[in-house]
Amino acid sequence: MVFNIRNGIKNEQAKIVSENDTAAVFGSGLAKVFSTPSLVALMENTAYKSVENMLPHGFSTVGIEINIKHKKATLPGKQINCKSVITKVDGKKIFFQISAFDQHGEVGTASHIRYIIDDKKFMDNLK
Repeated sequence: MVFNIRNGIKNEQAKIVSENDTAAVFGSGLAKVFSTPSLVALMENTAYKSVENMLPHGFSTVGIEINIKHKKATLPGKQINCKSVITKVDGKKIFFQISAFDQHGEVGTASHIRYIIDDKKFMDNLK
């Protein structure tokens, strides 16, 4: 099957950091700041949403690799803007560059790979 996904496709979304997004609540540390696992989730979601409407019914993507740099802390109540861009497509593998910013500058960057799956076949293989 051929998918109409190409280099240069972008997506952007914003999130207000909540108390539930903090390292202290998430369990990844004691600080009451935006946790690295929450940043990873935001970045993966931003990438995923850039292609979800381009896939045929019954197909989606799963993250298979992420290399992240969490560069600075962000407090609850502050907004984080996340941007993704597709840099390469190799068969069913989609490569992304992702960046996140708050009002004070760059929060983090990542390279990320997602893989296109047939949802039913994927789940059936896990049984």
